[in-house]
Amino acid sequence: MTRSGQATGSALPDRSYRANLGALESAQKPSFGTPAYSRYVNRPLARRVAAAAHSFGTTPNQATALSAVLSALGLALLALVEPSPPQAFAVGALLAGGYVMDSVDGQLARLRGGGSVSGEWLDHLVDCFKTTLLHLCVLVSWYRFPPVEETSVLLVPMAFLVVASATYFSVIVMPFLRRQAGAPARRADVANEHPLRKWLTLPADHGFVCWIFVLLAWPGWFATAYGALAVLSAGLLAVAVRAWWRELSAADRAPRPST
Repeated sequence: MTRSGQATGSALPDRSYRANLGALESAQKPSFGTPAYSRYVNRPLARRVAAAAHSFGTTPNQATALSAVLSALGLALLALVEPSPPQAFAVGALLAGGYVMDSVDGQLARLRGGGSVSGEWLDHLVDCFKTTLLHLCVLVSWYRFPPVEETSVLLVPMAFLVVASATYFSVIVMPFLRRQAGAPARRADVANEHPLRKWLTLPADHGFVCWIFVLLAWPGWFATAYGALAVLSAGLLAVAVRAWWRELSAADRAPRPST
């Protein structure tokens, strides 16, 4: 449950599904920089789930807990069960469902008038576990049920784990460093966003990654798709690191207000 983009004012009372959905649609955070799957699939679906959940008094932390449970079930199936069509679909659906609930907690926070520091911490903690365990579970699965004879394939989830962890840490810490440097808030002008950006960043979209696990039943296809995502994610991280470094270096050179 992130605290950014939350509604201001007093908490909104529990209302009907339609009223809740309308309130959410008018209080969304900007979609600038958001990959296509999260923008067009996950967020709209999460709004509908949150609108229904709010009517039953569900709290943001409960949504975070359900996200953790769904993701944990999917990861357990991934690591412990031999790949098959039912297993592959279940893994993809559970991981994607966990990602939906990860967005639901923030939507519920908006309906309740704002989130909490403890809720934000819990959300980031669960996200960190999911980010690291996903690739560790692929490693375990490939060790137990090798997709190819070459053991060097085990290096792929190891490398993907490093890329995913570095990306997650950087995305979380950059807003903090911007505030610390006194940088002005970044304008999220969707109108000026390059139309291809939301598609080019799909490899970094967790929801999109979740659904490639339906290929687990076909080990060769899954290994190829997973390896391609690892390479593309590394490329996106390299581009982002360069941009972040230039931004922070410029902030270092900027004059600081005297105290």
